[in-house]
Amino acid sequence: MRLPIYQVDAFADRLYAGNPAAVVPLADWLPDATMQAIAAENNLAETAFFAPEADGFRLRWFTPAVEVPLCGHATLASAFVLMTLLEPARTKVRFHSKSGPLDVTRDGDLYALDFPSRSLEACDEADAVARALGGSPVSVQLSVDRYMALYATAAEVKALVPDLRALLATKRGRAIATAPGDDCDFVSRFFAPSAGIDEDPVTGSSHCTLVPYWARRLGKRELLARQVSPRGGTLHCRDDGTRTVMAGRGVLYLEGTIHV
Repeated sequence: MRLPIYQVDAFADRLYAGNPAAVVPLADWLPDATMQAIAAENNLAETAFFAPEADGFRLRWFTPAVEVPLCGHATLASAFVLMTLLEPARTKVRFHSKSGPLDVTRDGDLYALDFPSRSLEACDEADAVARALGGSPVSVQLSVDRYMALYATAAEVKALVPDLRALLATKRGRAIATAPGDDCDFVSRFFAPSAGIDEDPVTGSSHCTLVPYWARRLGKRELLARQVSPRGGTLHCRDDGTRTVMAGRGVLYLEGTIHV
């Protein structure tokens, strides 16, 4: 079987920035084991698969190690492929996912993702997470499947060299580090060894937690965010209460064919 494959740099204004994702459009679903094997072969933070369903498409995401319930950058990459290459007249798409319906709207070259917001709660592993991440976080909280550590400055977040083995030993094995930004509203990094990803370049799902948190802290709905990984990426965000909107651009890096 021959399948089309695309690789897109998401939340990027240029090549070799943002977060690369592979996208494989399907007419019919492959076995889960085959999709997981393709994702492992691609060896990117995420490989997205989508197939037609009802009033849109069913979208699934795989890291090299596991399937995940929500992924922002690979959703943007999928929308980019669909609305730029496959159906260029389209300006809106609904993806059905394990996290519910996800709408993506295109305005020029900007793709806006409408995602569910995530809340924070107390964390019973704050000390272990702080030691694993390093530095001196002001607080550590829990958000669904990951921790969020707050630091005082963007410089501290940029300087972190976490102990990934120690982070993997925690219950969730993944953590956001965040701080106020110098040239933006806030910065972040995301480490996810439990998902087979040492550091994710730009993480849409983490902003489902970060945007409502910083919106309340800063008293504003519209926010400019930067993920300060070595590749880096920019997200234009809005807090809509129970929903988080994040927008960015995509850049096509590769298109080809895989043999399954």
